[in-house]
Amino acid sequence: MRHYCITGLQQNFYMIGRDKNRTLWRVLKIDRLDPSELTILEDSTTYSEIECCDLLRRIHEGNKSTGGLKFVTACYGIVGFIKFLGPYYMLLITKRRKIGAICGHTIYAIAKSEMIPIPIPIQSNMAYSKNEKRYKKLLCSVDLTKDFFFSYSYNVIHSLQRNLCKNETGLVHYETMFVWNEFLTRGIRNSLKNTQWTVALVYGFFKQVKTSVSGRDFKLTLIARRSRHFAGTRYLKRGVNEKGRVANDVETEQIVFEDVPEGCPTQISSVVQNRGSIPLFWSQETSRLNLRPDIILSKKDPNYEATRLHFENLARRYGNPVIILNLIKRCEKKPRETILRTEFANAIRFINKSLTKENRLRFLHWDLNRHSRKGANVLALLGRIADYALNLTGIFYCQVTPNCRAEGLLNLSCLVQNDECFAHIPSDKSDDVEKLETDVGNDKRNSIENIKPPMFQTGVLRTNCIDCLDRTNVAQYAYGLIALGRQLHAMGFTDSQTIDQNSPLAEDLMRAYEIMGDTLALQYGGSAAHNKIFCQTRGQWKAATQSQELFRTLQRYYSNAYMDGVKQSAINLFLGHFQPQEDKPALWELDSDQHYNVGRHSPNLFNENARPSIKRSLSDGNILCSTDSPMAASNVRHHQPLSENIGHTHGLSESTPEIEIPCPRYTPKMCCRRLFGDMEEDHFLDSDRICYDENVDECHCTNFDMDWLSSSGNSCDDDIYDRSTVGLSCENLGSGLKIDITTPPSESGSSIRVGDRSASEVTCDSIIVDEFSESFANWVTHGEMLIPLKYTSQIVP
Repeated sequence: MRHYCITGLQQNFYMIGRDKNRTLWRVLKIDRLDPSELTILEDSTTYSEIECCDLLRRIHEGNKSTGGLKFVTACYGIVGFIKFLGPYYMLLITKRRKIGAICGHTIYAIAKSEMIPIPIPIQSNMAYSKNEKRYKKLLCSVDLTKDFFFSYSYNVIHSLQRNLCKNETGLVHYETMFVWNEFLTRGIRNSLKNTQWTVALVYGFFKQVKTSVSGRDFKLTLIARRSRHFAGTRYLKRGVNEKGRVANDVETEQIVFEDVPEGCPTQISSVVQNRGSIPLFWSQETSRLNLRPDIILSKKDPNYEATRLHFENLARRYGNPVIILNLIKRCEKKPRETILRTEFANAIRFINKSLTKENRLRFLHWDLNRHSRKGANVLALLGRIADYALNLTGIFYCQVTPNCRAEGLLNLSCLVQNDECFAHIPSDKSDDVEKLETDVGNDKRNSIENIKPPMFQTGVLRTNCIDCLDRTNVAQYAYGLIALGRQLHAMGFTDSQTIDQNSPLAEDLMRAYEIMGDTLALQYGGSAAHNKIFCQTRGQWKAATQSQELFRTLQRYYSNAYMDGVKQSAINLFLGHFQPQEDKPALWELDSDQHYNVGRHSPNLFNENARPSIKRSLSDGNILCSTDSPMAASNVRHHQPLSENIGHTHGLSESTPEIEIPCPRYTPKMCCRRLFGDMEEDHFLDSDRICYDENVDECHCTNFDMDWLSSSGNSCDDDIYDRSTVGLSCENLGSGLKIDITTPPSESGSSIRVGDRSASEVTCDSIIVDEFSESFANWVTHGEMLIPLKYTSQIVP
């Protein structure tokens, strides 16, 4: 069902749902009398439109003495239900907009949402009412109209390859790591045992552009899915937790398909890559007096069990090999990043001891900052790394004859019967591959001659820097460009697998990754991304680039120092990591998320693993004991190789509960209208080889040092802070804190060095103050210009 209408009596809400063709009508009843319980009943009868209207008329006639049925709102799905200290509230999508389509399956963003109290409001004591309003305001700071997307018919929470290889629908797919309203929908899903009334929200980034090459049109789709596990803001969520879940964990998928009329045969290809924080126990203390807090290894894990869990989960999701591209610095005057570099290498070396040669982690060190300072063509060098990774993992490609039914593309899911999805698809031809080759063109009316064999991606490239924002986004673009060349070649659009970096197609792709980087950076870091390399590639004015880079650094500093605590509290409330209780401390009375001392300072938080007291982000344990589906502790046998754990349930479960949400949600008022009356239409919106040393030491760590890509120079000089930016549009300065700001977010992982500085650099003393001017606060909050327009420079787009 895709269209809903809510009407109400004093004792019940009636939610009427219908399908797109107005042939199937269902009724849901929500009890309004008991404020402490969520009671939802679904009528098992399927009605016609006439029958449904007749039912509502009879309900209205029978309750005229109490006012009868009253129209509440029309909506497009339930986001979920939540309870603070008082009654339950229902979160609804009241307006949507189309942002793209994948083979006929529409993808939507939320244009407006509304939070409706289920019981009739009653008077309460002043303190209780004050706290209730504060919780509501905190939840409403999660802006559902920014960076959330969903689909009724396509599992946008999964990659294209997984959708085609493994048919997951209904209750199952809500339990994955990318469904951000899993907690909010848990009550209704457990009650009804179906998902017909709710939508699964993905948080991250979605962009689709139409472009062409060699005179042939195709659609390029870029999707970023942010994990709800260990989610939070930059300094409050670092590293890994005991379950192996990392901060800033984002899956990026690049989909390419022919732009052909609906129902015609088409070709489609996708490739997936991953980013995430360095999977060690480390942290940085937020400080208003230090723009570059020290990096602290918060917990010594001699057996690297959490790190092992993380990579076992990656192998379970994507298959082997898992290739790790580590972009952090190799030399510093004052050790910061190098502390993590050394420990990360030790962890991989230790884990690889227990793995077979074919399943070892492929570890690549490549200091992006050093090569950038030396004037090297960073994108070209990263392209070589990408080419190496793609030779190992491959891409997904398939020819599709869509069915005209509503299921469309997902009808192909039955063609591959392997329950373990693509993680177990072998490199040579299997029975499943042969079946897919045969069945894809099985429709006699739309048969495709010369069917190409499908291709599958097995394994994944995982990229990280410190924040997994700025440097990581550049590397992901380089990977995406090399992958796009292979995708177009597989589809027969080009004769070569390579794309010229200066071509219009490369520019289109760079802009898409640039916007994605800004969006992900705003979510996690509080400012747009530092995109100096992109700006240099375009030939933008260096002075303007440095100026914008400085602004974004200040913006990120202010957000991290003053705003992230509230954002983290909103995340914990939205995801269910904290649930208010009477006679217990309120969320704002506890320490910030980073300083939770589980078992001592957080009576509302569930200590699931009885972890030791350490000062670091601990949201993974912030689950109430009263949760509907208690979590089982991880029980992974660490002496087993990664490949042996794939497919077993004793490892990390994606369903276990664990944004950075920029702005308050707008709750519109809707005038009464007739049932499903003319609802507003949706708006559509140079070396030739890789030095691979299998015998680094006696433990046979498969450790790659990518410094083979440079000619010489092992300078250990501390990096001079280079300010850079993508575009100097004033709208890119917005921090995402204003309700109607639609600026794409951005990242900024770079930090100001305290060492040697050039004349153009900013000193710490110039920006470390206790109070900021009103103009500075307005700039951070609303994206206004910090300096007069007459001093700004025009940038070539």
